[in-house]
Amino acid sequence: MDVVDINSLSRSVLWATFAITFVLGAVMQKTGFCTMGAVSDAFIMSSWDRLRQWFLAIGIAIVGFTLMSYLGLIDPLKSFYTGNRFLWLSTIVGSILFGFGMVLSSGCGSKTLVRIGGGNLKSIIVFMVLGLTAYMTMRGFLGVIRINTLDTVFIAFSTPQDLPSLLSGPFGMARANLHLALGLVIGFAFIAYALANKAFWTAENLIAGIVVGLAICAIWWVSGNLGYVAEDPNTLEEVFLVTNSGRMESLSFVAPYAYSLDWLMMYSDTSKVLTVGVVAVIGMILGSALVSIASKSFRWESFRNTEDTANHLLGATLMGFGGVTALGCTVGQGLSGISTLALGSFLALSGFIFGAYLGLRYLQFRLAPNPCS
Repeated sequence: MDVVDINSLSRSVLWATFAITFVLGAVMQKTGFCTMGAVSDAFIMSSWDRLRQWFLAIGIAIVGFTLMSYLGLIDPLKSFYTGNRFLWLSTIVGSILFGFGMVLSSGCGSKTLVRIGGGNLKSIIVFMVLGLTAYMTMRGFLGVIRINTLDTVFIAFSTPQDLPSLLSGPFGMARANLHLALGLVIGFAFIAYALANKAFWTAENLIAGIVVGLAICAIWWVSGNLGYVAEDPNTLEEVFLVTNSGRMESLSFVAPYAYSLDWLMMYSDTSKVLTVGVVAVIGMILGSALVSIASKSFRWESFRNTEDTANHLLGATLMGFGGVTALGCTVGQGLSGISTLALGSFLALSGFIFGAYLGLRYLQFRLAPNPCS
């Protein structure tokens, strides 16, 4: 049996992740892909283009993940999204808080990185506050509160919580076959909705949705296939190289903020190594920066006033706590997680949209003229 060169393979995983996210950051900067913007456009301006971009990306991610699973390129049950504990209360509370927070902070985790690449100083503050709050929610006092309150309420399924696993028994079908059927039906339903309006068929809209969806699929393959070792020569156990969870991962931008800060602060500690999540953060920023500089749209932007500062600080805190509590952000749960057809991810998607709606209504209330003044 050939001996696997773990170090060389790990570098390949990291470089592949960097290349994919560099392109993704550039495309998001160029096309304006933004989940918070998608909700605000729909509710405030009745423009559904960016929501269709998001749904096109979801559809492509679901179809891609489904086909890779069916072909045996990845194992769909090796992701933490498909665990058997359905943390419904944590998912609801966390996703609503995240959705509300991303409105106050002018964008979700991925948009924050894109805005940093464009010279937005506010987003640097959001990055640091979100990362610190996420770390405290994973391992600090907020984590103790989360684990002893919200996480105590859950449903323990006898199978993984993805729809194919839950429904294969009642439907009397093999899980793999049902996954293929459900994945193609649900995925193409999202794609069909996105493409139903011919006015949506512009190069910018199509490129945004297609590239984001393919990037989710590509990282699944990188971590779940390229970075998968059936038997680590050091431990003799299976391993997914350079992932923070130790499992197959795709893109998410909450916990990787915390890991990025930890890596930067503890750089001299040899146990702190680059991971898929950390490299994805770097790739997104640099890809966005290249496009903004090349297009001459790069400009420094800071807070307008005290209320703007407070909104961004509060929003970043809510995103850090909410994103960890919901097991992901609008990219982590709303794209990566939902591509696995996990029940919790569909619930989180609804929570993100509802939370963003509440955030938009709050800002409208704050901007409304005071009749007594």
